[in-house]
Amino acid sequence: MVPGLRVYAIGDIHGRLDLLDAILTRIEVDHAARPPAERHIIFLGDLVDRGPDSAGVVERIRQLGASDRRVHCLMGNHEEIFLRAIDGDDKALRLFCRIGGRETMLSYGVSSEDYERLDYNEVAERLKAVVPHEHQLFLSNLKEIMVLGDYAFVHAGIRPGIPIAEQKLTETRWIRDPFLDHRAPLEKMVVHGHTVAEEAEILPHRIGIDTGAYQSDRLTALMLEDQAREIFST
Repeated sequence: MVPGLRVYAIGDIHGRLDLLDAILTRIEVDHAARPPAERHIIFLGDLVDRGPDSAGVVERIRQLGASDRRVHCLMGNHEEIFLRAIDGDDKALRLFCRIGGRETMLSYGVSSEDYERLDYNEVAERLKAVVPHEHQLFLSNLKEIMVLGDYAFVHAGIRPGIPIAEQKLTETRWIRDPFLDHRAPLEKMVVHGHTVAEEAEILPHRIGIDTGAYQSDRLTALMLEDQAREIFST
C-alpha cells in the first residue's frame, strides 16, 4: 500500500443499510485507534437489490462521498442493470426484476401491491419517477476500477493476461471463472467482491470480500496499510 495511506475496502452491501452503518462505525473506531494516516474508504459496488433499503444505502454513500473526497465507490453489475432498467432496456428490466429489483423499488416507496400490478414498461416508468435524479447521477458516475500502490480495486475481477489499463469495463463488473480460476500472479493484488464466499478469501493474487451480506447478515471490510491486512465483519 502507498505509504501514509490507510484504506478500508467494503464488500457488496445489497441494500443492507443496517450492516453498512455498523461497518462504518467499526471503521471509525478502528481508524481512531491507529496512528494518524490518510484514510480512504472504497466501496466495491453492488449497493442495491435484494436487501430491504437500497435507497438508504445509495443516499448514505452519496452523502459520504459528497463530504469527503477520500470516499470512493465502484460500479457493480447490479448498478449497471439498475441504470439500464431505468433507461427502459428490456433485457435489463427483466434481469432487474429477477435479481432483487423488487426490493429496490419498494425501498424507493413503491408498495408491494403496486409492484405486482406493473408490467415491464411500467416498471421502467415507475423507476424513472421514483429514483431521485441525484441518485441516478451518483450511480452513473461511479468509478470502474481504482489502483492504489500494489492494489487494484474492482467489483468482480479482471481478465488475466490483459493490463489493468486495458481491461474491458464490463468484465470488471461481471467476470467470474476466468478470474477466479486463475492461480498465477497478476499485475496488482486485486481486491474484489461480486462472488459470495462464507469467509473473505485471501490468496496470493486476489482478496475477495463479498460474504453475502443480504442473506448472511455479515458485511465484510478489509483494512490495508503498509504491509498490514486486516479483515473484519459486522
